[in-house]
Amino acid sequence: MKKNNIKYLSPIKIDIKKKKRYCYFKKNNIKYIDYKNPKFLIKFLNEFGKILPRRITGVSKKYQILLNKAIKRCRHIALLPFVTDNLK
Repeated sequence: MKKNNIKYLSPIKIDIKKKKRYCYFKKNNIKYIDYKNPKFLIKFLNEFGKILPRRITGVSKKYQILLNKAIKRCRHIALLPFVTDNLK
């Protein structure tokens, strides 16, 4: 029996250097996230009003928890909508 010398096409390995994201709050030395400032909190929402995850925003775990609380409080007092179309 003959061995076939078939070489299959494999994807080329490309080294993609990921740009390291830094926590916005640590970088700007923000200690407290004010829930009464909806213009600032809109940065961390998508166009449907959902909270963006840490992997997209680059916020650290500690500040993501505080950010979630602030957004939920802001929604509760009706400064931000719960669900919307084209928020931004």
